[in-house]
Amino acid sequence: TLWWLYRDNLLPTNVTFYGYARSKLAVDELRKKCDPYMKVVAGEEEKYERFWKSNFYVAGGYDSRRDFELLNQALVTTENGHTGNRLFYLALPPTVFETVTIHLRNTCMANKGWTRVIIEKPFGRDASSSEQLSNHLASLFKEEQIYRIDHYLGKEMVQNLMSLRFGNRVFAPSWNREYIASVLISFKEPFGTQGRGGYFDEFGIIR
Repeated sequence: TLWWLYRDNLLPTNVTFYGYARSKLAVDELRKKCDPYMKVVAGEEEKYERFWKSNFYVAGGYDSRRDFELLNQALVTTENGHTGNRLFYLALPPTVFETVTIHLRNTCMANKGWTRVIIEKPFGRDASSSEQLSNHLASLFKEEQIYRIDHYLGKEMVQNLMSLRFGNRVFAPSWNREYIASVLISFKEPFGTQGRGGYFDEFGIIR
């Protein structure tokens, strides 16, 4: 997705991407994993090379302040004294959202420019955990700095259900709690949980 945005000139020309995770990886290794899926066509090779030159990677733990300080040092070096806006995209297990956001707030805020965080995946597993996470984030960031997303809310299937109900008078009066006992949405994927079983036990589609 980042490559396609970059390819179509939908990102700033001076954008830089930093990956941060526990795995000991190098950008070249990441590239090898990504290459089969990037759909680079003839004439895009030079731009594709520039894209990868804008990618960096820092290995570190989720609970180590020192590791986040090292991430910040890398970001500062890249910014080189210029204004740098920082957008942190947290595609992480929900159990580490609180720890990671505390370290980001304490060590990785932009000195010049804005800082924003995107929280991806289930925003809590029930009302109380969702409220707890919201209160936690509010203690660290301003509301305009926080973006909450769940990629399944963007599925065309869900979007079309809303259009179907409210765009057709025949459905609008009857599609409500008085006439519908339950709603079941099923979908198929060509792969299994593949090591993500622990995540699905508490969050996500199976729950």
